[in-house]
Amino acid sequence: MSDTGVKAQIKTVTVHSRNREETFNLGKVFGETAPDTGTIALNGPLGAGKTLFVQGLALGLGIPSNTVNSPTYQLVHLHEGRLSLCHVDLYRLEGSEAFDGLGLEELFEAQGIAAIEWADKGLEVLPGARLDLSIDYAENDEREIVVRATDIGHQSWIDAAMKSGHFIQEKS
Repeated sequence: MSDTGVKAQIKTVTVHSRNREETFNLGKVFGETAPDTGTIALNGPLGAGKTLFVQGLALGLGIPSNTVNSPTYQLVHLHEGRLSLCHVDLYRLEGSEAFDGLGLEELFEAQGIAAIEWADKGLEVLPGARLDLSIDYAENDEREIVVRATDIGHQSWIDAAMKSGHFIQEKS
């Protein structure tokens, strides 16, 4: 791809999810609009909805959502659908030495979608090009979900999800 000197504006979008179903559906929209290759780095407190989002993502990729569980004890789950899904959970890993020899870099470079829960624990092994998705508690059962692309390719993924007519709203 040649550099035309024009830089795309990278946006941050915020979603106010009113319930579990909306968080799941947001994941589904990102699955339905996914490019051939992409990475989503998910962060948020325990129980915020990271795995729920990935279950929706899986369904949007043509993977039965009931086959997707938190991979906390296995670290990595691979699923096949319209695109493959590499679901990683870094919750139990501490320190950069914990990542040595795991081969995560190779998994992240493969075709398909990588969804990494507790991504902040492994920033040194994550691809630089990705979506950063943060889920946090809001009032009642609501969640605030902030999505930010780190590159133009992942920004296109956000744009495609926004065009789907879902409830994503740009952060001011």
